[in-house]
Amino acid sequence: MRDSLQALCLCCILGLAFPLPLQKSRANDTGGQDSETYGGEEPLGAPNRCEDEEGFDAATLDENGVMNFFKGDFVWKGGVSSAEYLSASYPGIRGPIDAACRIHSRHKLDVHNKVFLFKDSSAWMYSGGKLQDGYPKPIHELFPGIPDKLDAAVECPAGECLSDSVLFFKGGDVYVYDLITGKVKQKRWTTIPKCTAALRWLERDYCFNKIMFHRFTPVRGEIRPAYALDARNYFIRCPGRGHGKEAKKNATIMSIMDRCSNRSFDAFISDDLDRVYALRGNWYLSLHTHLDGWHAWPLREAWKELNGIINAAFYWDHKMYFIQGSQVYIYKADQSYTLIEGYPKPLQEELGIQDDNLDAAFSCPGSSLLYFIKGNKMRSVDLLNPMGTQSLKQTIPHTHIDAATCTSLGVFLFDGPVYYKYQDPAQLATATELPEPHSISKDFMKCVE
Repeated sequence: MRDSLQALCLCCILGLAFPLPLQKSRANDTGGQDSETYGGEEPLGAPNRCEDEEGFDAATLDENGVMNFFKGDFVWKGGVSSAEYLSASYPGIRGPIDAACRIHSRHKLDVHNKVFLFKDSSAWMYSGGKLQDGYPKPIHELFPGIPDKLDAAVECPAGECLSDSVLFFKGGDVYVYDLITGKVKQKRWTTIPKCTAALRWLERDYCFNKIMFHRFTPVRGEIRPAYALDARNYFIRCPGRGHGKEAKKNATIMSIMDRCSNRSFDAFISDDLDRVYALRGNWYLSLHTHLDGWHAWPLREAWKELNGIINAAFYWDHKMYFIQGSQVYIYKADQSYTLIEGYPKPLQEELGIQDDNLDAAFSCPGSSLLYFIKGNKMRSVDLLNPMGTQSLKQTIPHTHIDAATCTSLGVFLFDGPVYYKYQDPAQLATATELPEPHSISKDFMKCVE
């Protein structure tokens, strides 16, 4: 499985499999004071979203990854655009609607990357802004066991839910609809207020209660600390509002968080669930969600015990390994990343590696060999027997690299703003000259140069 998913993910990122548009990330930029702000000019009859305390009827990302906020007969797309008439963007339905969600499921191609709008007892399905043939249909026909007159809906992909699912909210109940089996589990989450809208963005789930929102975990329904927050400071850009103003005064922090700054990355890592991350300083970026926008998050948001610069990272046997100095952290890659009990441990004790402060490490799909690099020397150790004999040091044509990763497409070495690609570790070990460099910001970060 890792082979195919890795190939698909890197193909998407590198544009090798099929062309993808460069992301217009400003559409979903939740940034602060220097961001473009909403001007307040609306069509006749549209509410002013910066003054309306009642919030929205529904919210979702569309198939292009742009946030859509629904209110009455209007829809706002992105953080700064003026309202559009609902019927112009979603023909065949009149507002207000009850709920909305986009569904991603490679196992259910008939609904994959489609937008659903729900009103009363019916559901409308759209692709490319066009109502699909045969719609609207009864909710109970499309999603057996799901009630009418919903409050909110949001997708829950495999890796967070057990399989690709949709969460439907009504009153104090949550209905988890499994897209693969068609089974429904009904839950009651007492810690979350009534959701009048719900949204999933960059692997984060948000419940809106009028203009306030909470971040929650879709498995247990737990609210994350430091919530509730006002959507007008995060999702809607209104004059005089915003967040992160102090951080934006720090040019160093901003350049670390800016994926297009050409600063070096410390590590790249991916897992079997098609999730790919780039680490820089105390922050990380999700590359697999790039069509929905970009945002740098603190390492602790995904791996709560990690803090500071990571020397190297790799994935093997359903686990993520992070090497920091002479220590190694091992996380189980499941519905969330959980540190295995007893870690971190000394690198030498766990992997038999005596070198501290490695430059990079990587393992390749279908192989138990771990390759680690320091300076212009590369060695390998068998992860099935890490205390066994290590390979002899091999000289590579790089005097220094910042990070490395290996997929079914080959070995990628990252150095400053560029990366180099090798067919496999053997080609890297026998190379005497550097191959052609390529731009990290352009190919991996989708920056327009």
